[in-house]
Amino acid sequence: MLGEYPIEGRRAADIAASVERAVGSGALEPGRLLPPMRELAVRLGVNPNTVAAAYRTLRERGVIETSGRRGSRVRSKPATTGRDHIRVDVPEGVRDVANGNPDPALLPSLAKAFAAAAEQGDREPVLYGDVLVEPELARLARAGMDADGVPDGPLAVVSGSLDAVERVLAAHLKPGDTVAVEDPGWGSLLDLVPALGLRTAPVGVDDEGPLPDDVRRVLESGARALIVTDRAQNPTGAAVSATRARALRAVLRDRPDVLLIEDDHGHGIVDLPLHPLAGATRAWAFVRSVAKAYGPDLRLAVLTGDTVTVDRVTGRHRLGPGWVSRLVQRAVVRLWNDESPDRQAVAAAYRGRRDLLIGALAERGVRAHGCSGLNVWVPVPDETGAVARLLHAGWAVAPGARFRMDAPPGIRITVSTLSEGETADLAAAIAAAVSPAAGRGYV
Repeated sequence: MLGEYPIEGRRAADIAASVERAVGSGALEPGRLLPPMRELAVRLGVNPNTVAAAYRTLRERGVIETSGRRGSRVRSKPATTGRDHIRVDVPEGVRDVANGNPDPALLPSLAKAFAAAAEQGDREPVLYGDVLVEPELARLARAGMDADGVPDGPLAVVSGSLDAVERVLAAHLKPGDTVAVEDPGWGSLLDLVPALGLRTAPVGVDDEGPLPDDVRRVLESGARALIVTDRAQNPTGAAVSATRARALRAVLRDRPDVLLIEDDHGHGIVDLPLHPLAGATRAWAFVRSVAKAYGPDLRLAVLTGDTVTVDRVTGRHRLGPGWVSRLVQRAVVRLWNDESPDRQAVAAAYRGRRDLLIGALAERGVRAHGCSGLNVWVPVPDETGAVARLLHAGWAVAPGARFRMDAPPGIRITVSTLSEGETADLAAAIAAAVSPAAGRGYV
């Protein structure tokens, strides 16, 4: 049943770690059936309750799943393996348009902001017991959210969007609960949900955001939470329109007990208006990070939501890291007050690069998506073949498998550093890679 791999350990933690190591190394493949608990207990010479506890840990970590009498098996996409392993190694001389990063040339200089924050720290050192959120950061963040129509609520600061999502899910859900997620969607999020012991329910996405009928279906089927990307959706570039927001709010009003999480990581790089859903349910959270506009190493996001949600997140945060460095918070305040970089100019630059590529592809008969953000999504008939052919042509693109559950195949192109001169060549290579004749062989 397990081939040559022996599960080892006398304690539940050691047994679970043995299985997880095997999954991570590939010795236990996705879908592989594990021994019945009593059988493994006899083999290891331990109490069956010890094996049961190990299996429970593995389920909660998203490594295995149990289906009654059919037993326990390694998940088809175990959290241990992670979607980041589904990537293309970029050989020397190949142009990388797969990485998802912002353009470094459009990021602000951090030196002055951190120098000013450090000087303020010398004058006003932050000590244990001080407030967790820099007052000026809270004021500026709240003003921006007010302008965008986000409902009033308490504020917390966490270490990026994914940290916020994890903390909010943990504050409300228990292992086994189902979370509705966008499909295609953010690969890290699709890994995170099962790693928390939660189940994912895919929701289709078009250029205007999640499809209301899909959202209604999964919520009626028992999903307890919904995660929506408001703008710059990764990988498709979707942005929730005013019409779509009204339709989604109507669906959510019929399910007031659902936990709603909104990710507005595109703030600062997008010139489309925000149409928030927050407030349509009793429990909600709205997250706004600074990574795309100011640099991925600035691990900071502002979170607001209903009082209970923010209180739970803040309370648990205090017991762990305590707070996000006020030095970092003060540096972000300096960046916001300096209005550097020019948000409209940055958004226009990214929009221009997306539009150029989408237009060049359309001229060659290739349909693509990218309303906002850094990426363009191209549906393809043969994902593996398209990625390989583009690599051979000198272009490294991201395979859609990193972002998909049930959605059709596709590839993601990051346009953030794509020059006007490169666009035609890339579009021609994509068109050749996805054409019906591209996969034809002759003997």
